Amino acid sequence: MGLTYFKRFRMEIDLEGRDFSEAPLPEGYLVSAWDDSLLEAHADVKYLSFRTEIDANVFPCLGDCDGCLRLMHEIRQKPGFLPEATWLASYCGPDGEQGPGGQREFCGTIQGIMDRNGLGAVQNLGVVPEHRGRGLGKALMYKALHGFQRVGLSRAFLEVTCQNDAAIQLYRQLGFHKARTIYKVVEVAYS
Repeated sequence: MGLTYFKRFRMEIDLEGRDFSEAPLPEGYLVSAWDDSLLEAHADVKYLSFRTEIDANVFPCLGDCDGCLRLMHEIRQKPGFLPEATWLASYCGPDGEQGPGGQREFCGTIQGIMDRNGLGAVQNLGVVPEHRGRGLGKALMYKALHGFQRVGLSRAFLEVTCQNDAAIQLYRQLGFHKARTIYKVVEVAYS
């Protein structure tokens, strides 16, 4: 066993004077507000979004179905959990039709909490690979940031692994800036 370090950025955004009320949702997609009955769907989407990504190395629970379910339970139980900043996206097709058997195809998730300093904290933004590049991540982030605004928060932050160029580009487009660099220590098995 050994240790490795992952470089991550803490990115912040000032929410005052910004309008996130109109989420630019791609055609054929819907978003659902938080409901406890959707906890497992959030966990499933989180797993499908992160299982093959570098973040599954940084946070091993993201590469495991049960780990994602435990993580969602933990997020839900946090004192600052914000249903207003927690959303689940689904694909219904270009005509708004449900998937096979009337089932929605869940494909994106975001969770938000208020930290002990009164800041909005994005816990995870995940979009399954088949639905990336369509603007769904941007729409989910708009929904979360607007949720922070609705409960009176003026600043928000997130952390992102520095190799995740697409996410960093999205966050910068939305107005996030790098506040500091963090190194996450992870124990790894050497073969």
